[in-house]
Amino acid sequence: MTHTINIQEYVRTTAAAAKQAFYRLSAADSAQKNAALLRMAELIRLHSSDILAANRLDMQQAEAKGLESALLDRLQLNENTLQTMCDGLQQIAALPDPVGEMDEFRTRPNGLQIGKMRVPLGVIGIIYESRPNVTLDAAALCLKSGNACILRGGSEAFNSNLALAKLIKQALAETGLPEAAVNLIENTSRESVGAMLQSPDWIDVIIPRGGKSLVARIAAEARVPVIKHLDGICHVYIDQTADTEKAVNIAFNAKTSRYGTCNTMETLLVHEKRAAEILPLLAEKYAGKDVELRGCSRTLAVLPDIQTASDADWDTEYLAPILAVKIVDSLAEAVAHINTHGSHHTDSIVTESYTDAQQFLRSVDSASVMVNASTRFADGFEYGLGAEIGISTDKIHVRGPVGLHGLTSQKWVVLGNGQIRG
Repeated sequence: MTHTINIQEYVRTTAAAAKQAFYRLSAADSAQKNAALLRMAELIRLHSSDILAANRLDMQQAEAKGLESALLDRLQLNENTLQTMCDGLQQIAALPDPVGEMDEFRTRPNGLQIGKMRVPLGVIGIIYESRPNVTLDAAALCLKSGNACILRGGSEAFNSNLALAKLIKQALAETGLPEAAVNLIENTSRESVGAMLQSPDWIDVIIPRGGKSLVARIAAEARVPVIKHLDGICHVYIDQTADTEKAVNIAFNAKTSRYGTCNTMETLLVHEKRAAEILPLLAEKYAGKDVELRGCSRTLAVLPDIQTASDADWDTEYLAPILAVKIVDSLAEAVAHINTHGSHHTDSIVTESYTDAQQFLRSVDSASVMVNASTRFADGFEYGLGAEIGISTDKIHVRGPVGLHGLTSQKWVVLGNGQIRG
């Protein structure tokens, strides 16, 4: 019990320092924040050997614990990944600073000018697994948007995260910004996560980056607002007016571009009038990638050699070369299936009908809804945000890829000239 209390005190002391740093950071101008980001990139290049040595230690320990290959791949750093991280810092520095933007101004009859100003959220807690690059990405995005952050990485990346955090703090100090604006929790127990989730006085929002079990726990236990998504059960619907070439290319790319991402298609829906033509073409292409198809009874009538889909298949995020396929009678049935079985992440229609495209856009209740495009485009970089800190399937406060604007809010601004209310 004493151990737990000490962890709680440590986390809350760190969060309190971050809150004070936020008040200083929120007044920093763009030039100062950009200077810190560029200095981080310089320091990473100068100390790349130290970072890679720390990462090798993490890799050795992870391999000894039998960490699966996918997690090892996310954990490993090399000269190329460090260069990519530095490039990312430079890209974020080049992005427009959203803080202080003012809009929606109107003049009232009494002469008051009333509008809104974009402001940081405050202290952002980021809880993540495996990927040490998140340490840098999260710190950079929070810094540019004027937020302080508390980073709690996984135990498997502890040494890598520590090496990166040290350089981040050095860059902040050298450019006149508060070091406590970026804080790494140097305790990887479950208790440290719990302490962050129970600190609404100091932490303004939590962003989890990890597996479904981690995100589910955070959503269930947090007393702090959470920006999250649990699943990426994404759909492509091939409408009756779809162009065949577009349909085949989009459905193939949406599934096979990468299997382990949250914007990968997991269920393909095909209008019954196009199934006999399009499904054999797709099945041949999927076979070349060893994608296992699981279909409804009507799909099996067209593709008799595939597996039968179970009820659970419509609700599964495979993150693997497996695809559920269903033939539907109408656009309305496709939309109903997506809204019932999807995760409200990303869904796409392939159609040449303007009316059907508009109905799909209005009716599908997802963070990203697309027409004639692969679901794989649901990404902050592809959306022109420059970078993202995560993807949200929530409806408040931000939805879809979360970039710099998603890490800010707005406050009302009233400009007067001595007006008083009667």
